[in-house]
Amino acid sequence: MPKSKRSKIVSLTKVAKKTKEHKTALIQEVQENADKWQYCWLFEVGNMRNSHLKTVRKLWKDTARIFFGRGAVMAKAIGTTPEEEHRPGLHKLAKQIKGQVGLFFTDSPPQEVIDWFADFQQPDFARTGNTATRTVVLPAGPVMQQHSVPPEPFPHNEEPQLRRLGLRTRMDRGVPTIDVPHTVCQKGKTLTPEQTQLLKLVGIKMVTFRVGLRARWDAATGEVEQIEGQEIAEEEVAGEDADDVDAQMSE
Repeated sequence: MPKSKRSKIVSLTKVAKKTKEHKTALIQEVQENADKWQYCWLFEVGNMRNSHLKTVRKLWKDTARIFFGRGAVMAKAIGTTPEEEHRPGLHKLAKQIKGQVGLFFTDSPPQEVIDWFADFQQPDFARTGNTATRTVVLPAGPVMQQHSVPPEPFPHNEEPQLRRLGLRTRMDRGVPTIDVPHTVCQKGKTLTPEQTQLLKLVGIKMVTFRVGLRARWDAATGEVEQIEGQEIAEEEVAGEDADDVDAQMSE
C-alpha cells in the first residue's frame, strides 16, 4: 500500500549540514595557523554573544586568528596524542578542549593578550537560565525605560506587552503605570523567560560577556602553560547565544 502524502515530513530549516569536505577544510585552516603564529591560546567565553565575539575578531583581525566552534574538529586539527599532534606540544592543549571553547592564534606578547582580554568586558542583557545578580524592583508610578538618560516612561502602545510580562499596569494620562512596587527578579534565583524579557524592555543589563584564557601553547618551546584566575563560572555558561557557533568557527 502506498504511503500517504499527508504523513510526509517536510523540513522547513534552511541550515545546510556540515560536509566532510567542510570539516577537512577547517582542520587544514587550523593547522595552517598553527604553523604561522607563535602562540596558541585556549579560551572559553562567559555569557556568549555572537555580536561581541565578532567585535573581538574585528579588533584582532590583523594580528590574530580566532577559531570558535566544535571542539572535536579543533582537537583533531592540532592532534590529541604525541603521535598525532600537528606541532610538538599541541596535544597538551587538545586534551583541554571541552565545552564551548576556542583557539586564539597570535604573535602578540602573552602579557599584552592577558591584559587586553581582562579589560574587554561587555555588559549585556540576561537570558533565560542566567542567575539574577541583583534584586530588581520597579517602584510604583510610571514604568520607566532606562535605555535613555534620563529615563523615560514607556509609550502607551507597549502597555499590553508589559501586562503580558506580569505587570499590573493601568493607563494614567497615556502612560503605563503601576500602583504598587513590582519585583522583577530576586538575586541568586534563575531567571525565567518573562523576567529576562522585562529586564530587556526596561533596559537593565545583568550579565557580562567576557573571554577567559585557560592555557597557552608556545611554538618555540612546545610547552603549554595554564592561565590562572580567569575561569568562567558555571552560571556564566547558562543562557548562551542560541546561534550556531559551529557555523562561525573560522569567520
